[in-house]
Amino acid sequence: MKPAWDQLMKDFDGHASVLIADVDCTTEGKSLCDESGVQGFPTIKYGDPNDMQDYQGGRDADALTKFAKENLGPSCGPDNLDLCAADKKKQIDEFLALPIADLTSKIKEKEDESAKADKDLEELLKSLQAQYEAGTKAKDTKKEEIKESGLGLMKSVQAHRKKAKAEL
Repeated sequence: MKPAWDQLMKDFDGHASVLIADVDCTTEGKSLCDESGVQGFPTIKYGDPNDMQDYQGGRDADALTKFAKENLGPSCGPDNLDLCAADKKKQIDEFLALPIADLTSKIKEKEDESAKADKDLEELLKSLQAQYEAGTKAKDTKKEEIKESGLGLMKSVQAHRKKAKAEL
């Protein structure tokens, strides 16, 4: 993926409204990565620098270039109201009218909701993992009981009888 990304950075170098870059999250870029929710590497994010989104597309040069050409550039926001649909303009106007303390509080509330959704999923996955492990253990125990009850010997006797019958 690195060669494809490097080519994409080169293709968009100097673009008036698109920045393609990479950040080393293990050194000086760690704080930016933490703010943006980067948890694994490589991670591709795009969009408003204040609200980066996860890229889910292909990682080859063609897919990256196609996505960049179709999706990157100025987007709806307080600096580009002309790019917003009416409902988004209305929402931006409402947010602009809020005192900064209220806006900060609303942002925290929504971030907390998002964090709770992540935590709920994590707890569900732990529960499912525990159920899977218990189910696997029960299956293994049952198969061992079946084996110990003589299944292998039954199969040997059956094969012996078939062989004896074939010899007649």
